[in-house]
Amino acid sequence: MIRPLKSALSVAAVAASLLAVAPAAAHPAAHSASPAVVTTDNETPVLYDDEAGNNSSGDDPAIWVHPKDSRRSIVMVTAKEGGLRVYDLKSRELQSLPATAAPRADGVPGRYNNVDIAYDVRLAGRTVDVAVVSDRYNDQLRFFVIDPAGSAAGQPLTEVTAPEQTFLFNPDREAVDEEQSAYGLAVWQPRRGETYAVVTQEGTTAIATARIVEIQGKLGYTNIRKTTMPSHFPLPDGSTWFPCEEPGVLPQFEGVTVDQRSGVLYAAQEDVGLWRIPLPLGSGTPKLVDKVTDFGIHDVYDPESEECLPIDPAAKGFGGTRLTADAEGVDIYYGPDATGYVIVSSQGDDTFAVYDRQGHNRPLGSFRVAGVRGADDINGSDGLAVTNRPVGDYRRGLLVTHDEPETGPDVGDDRDATNFSYVSWGAIADAMRLRVDTRAGNDPRLR
Repeated sequence: MIRPLKSALSVAAVAASLLAVAPAAAHPAAHSASPAVVTTDNETPVLYDDEAGNNSSGDDPAIWVHPKDSRRSIVMVTAKEGGLRVYDLKSRELQSLPATAAPRADGVPGRYNNVDIAYDVRLAGRTVDVAVVSDRYNDQLRFFVIDPAGSAAGQPLTEVTAPEQTFLFNPDREAVDEEQSAYGLAVWQPRRGETYAVVTQEGTTAIATARIVEIQGKLGYTNIRKTTMPSHFPLPDGSTWFPCEEPGVLPQFEGVTVDQRSGVLYAAQEDVGLWRIPLPLGSGTPKLVDKVTDFGIHDVYDPESEECLPIDPAAKGFGGTRLTADAEGVDIYYGPDATGYVIVSSQGDDTFAVYDRQGHNRPLGSFRVAGVRGADDINGSDGLAVTNRPVGDYRRGLLVTHDEPETGPDVGDDRDATNFSYVSWGAIADAMRLRVDTRAGNDPRLR
């Protein structure tokens, strides 16, 4: 059953509460402190978004930690039309899965956008871990069982998507082909035996949840519930701000993650900022935790340059100091009880903002990643994933982040190149004076 979107009145009420919940301040000229700098020398092979590279464009990673031998942990990433890639902890490719046609009568080859992991899912009489993927070209979820041998397996991932799954956001194939379809994704497991996917819609402010269920020995989903988030915002000067987008497009969400202990969804609205949203959807009032630096600056879309230009170049707006649009990837580093950190990719200035996980998500600073020994600096990061668990040589945890454009002497200058880099959480913690805790985190297998 598909529940309808929330009414426009409900959305307006959320927007009207923003200033009371999170008062805006005049936009300062720059960050209050320079980002810390950490380094990486571990990056995955280059993906090329062209015909020779099978239209592979990296986007979003997930880290699966082997429950007994962390050296067998794997990293899986989406490559859009290029499907999925699986890497070991030395960033060596273990598996390349093409974006095959969805198992529907009208299925087409997919475009895999985001990926997350569901643990301890019952399937065909056994308990498995599953990579859950958003497929934009089919507006649905795809499911891949993770071999418990991890990096020692010949084929770490095997698809188990049930046939004829309903579209998540669209009424029919014609509407899906307009590409306002499944986009960002996170897994939510509120209790044992209950697993949901949280999915955003490209080009709109819609967010949906769908319950993941077994269907005749495969995995599908049901009970789709949707809500819409604000697309415009009241400002302290009495005006209303409409984030500038292409015609027909609203300020979308992509990067999402769920705090599995509190049931809070953290969602990055790319041109607006970072939200915290209680789950289930509609159970509480969303809060805008932080705003992008140009929040409240009135722009107009220029069709010639295909860019948004400020109406008043001297306008200061009412934004924050840590997120430069787009706000993109989001994930959680778990500490004991309610402690830990929320990490957000600030794509516009190639940095990563860190917030306290507990309380009002106090901002703690930012960092950037510099490449060393042949690896390049991280630019334009989209998706990211972090684990507090020791994995391989990363004994104090691991952050994996998308990098675009990938640069270097071996990268074709005229090709759209992306890849992913591995960064020690210990290095980040040392640089920012953050805590390291390598206990179970959010993995129910290790609790």
